This record gives sequence, C-alpha cells and structure tokens, in this order.
Amino acid sequence: MPIDARLPKEIRADIRAGRLNAVTAGLAPGYVQANLAVLPKEQAYDFLLFCQRNPRPCPLIEVTEAGSPEPVGVAPGADLRTDLPRYRIYKDGVLADEVTDVRPFWRDDLVAFLLGCSFTFEWALLDAGIPMRHIELGKNVAMWKTSVQCRPAGQFHGPMVVSMRPIPTALLSKAVTASARFPGAHGAPVHVGDPAALGIADVNKPDWGDSVGVRAGEVPVFWACGVTPQAVALASKPAFMITHSPGHMFITDLPNHALAAI
Repeated sequence: MPIDARLPKEIRADIRAGRLNAVTAGLAPGYVQANLAVLPKEQAYDFLLFCQRNPRPCPLIEVTEAGSPEPVGVAPGADLRTDLPRYRIYKDGVLADEVTDVRPFWRDDLVAFLLGCSFTFEWALLDAGIPMRHIELGKNVAMWKTSVQCRPAGQFHGPMVVSMRPIPTALLSKAVTASARFPGAHGAPVHVGDPAALGIADVNKPDWGDSVGVRAGEVPVFWACGVTPQAVALASKPAFMITHSPGHMFITDLPNHALAAI
C-alpha cells in the first residue's frame, strides 16, 4: 500500500470532496486516526460510561458538543459528517445503510465520540521493524467478534471486537512493548496465540476486514478493536447510531506521540 504523507487536513479535504473513499490504513503517517460512534444525547451518558468501563476497546479521545459535527479538540474545522470515507447507519440494532456523507442523517441532538485506533500503534510497530502484512498488501485489517463480553453500562452491552496481526515469533515481545506505549490506541494485545480462546472458530475468516493468513514462524496476535461499538449496536439495539465503516477512519490533527504513555 502506498504511503500518503500529506497533512491530515489535505486528506480530509479529498475525502470531503469524494475523491477518496478507501480504507485509511497508510494515510497521514504520524497522525492519530480515530473510530467514530454517534448517538442521540439521551444515550450519550450511558455510552460515555460504557467507554470509561471498557477502555481497551473504546479509548476515548474526543466527545463533541450535542449537535456539533466539529471535533474541536483534535481537528478544528473538520466535519465529522463528511470527513470519513464511509459510514454505517444503525437503526434499532440493524445495519440500515452505508454512505459516504451523513449530513442527511444529522440531527441537533447528536453527540459524536472519537475513539483511539490501532492504526496509531501500527506505526510504532513499523518503526520497530515489525511487518504489517495488511498494509503491505493494501488490505483492511482482519477483525472478529469475540466471546469476551464488555462490561455493560446502561442500555449498552455486547462482545469485544479484536483485530489480528500475524507477528513473527522472534518479534513478539517487541510488538507487545511497542503497542503497550499507546493505551489511548488500544494498548498491548489482549491475547496472543490460540484464536479459540477468544471464541474465534477460524482465523482465516474474519467478521470484518480482510484475511492475510498466519504463516509458519508467525503467531496470531489480537488487540482490542474500535469496531466494538458496532457489535454493541447490534447487541444493544439503540434506536439510532452512526459509526465509521470498519477501516474507514477519521484522521485527526493529533500526532501519534500525543497518545503515547511514555
């Protein structure tokens, strides 16, 4: 996958204009990308509590004012209604639509949540010399719904979603250490090795994203994933919810090191 090293605002302008609607892995190296979840203000406190109780899959980096699509803390001037390549609309727990612009769905009572994304720690892994095959192949990272249940909050409950990267066995400790520095982007892996321990039947058949396989000399490594709110939407059935499409993230103006713990 070619690396697009333009500034985030330049890439967001292309997304807003409809010139870019692909997955965002490999875009704006060095800058934080974020998962999106948007809910009516009536459900916003419960979802905020859900994120606070489940910081590994849902690390909060920004919450907007009700009705405002501008994430002023992480990307002043951006518009969360247009600046992601692709969105999903959930109604009563059912995926109702997938669109590139949510302005027709926007309401004055909506609160947007931006959650840290694994694309941040992926740059740390790459800097440490750890290959990221999905980036090399121009694919989306593989993601699964697990048998691990999140801690509920109000009406919100459901399973944790994980993403998987095959890591050479000799580089495993380096991958754990590099990602652990970024708790605001899911942090260290939640599981290493046997997928069945997470309730994953086939590591070659992800629920979201693309399979890249696990080769000889590699071990599957699983990180908590910001697609968790979408699994929670299916389980909790809120009347209305907007999310990003898996792999189609919001690119902030924050440098990756802003999320580093040390």
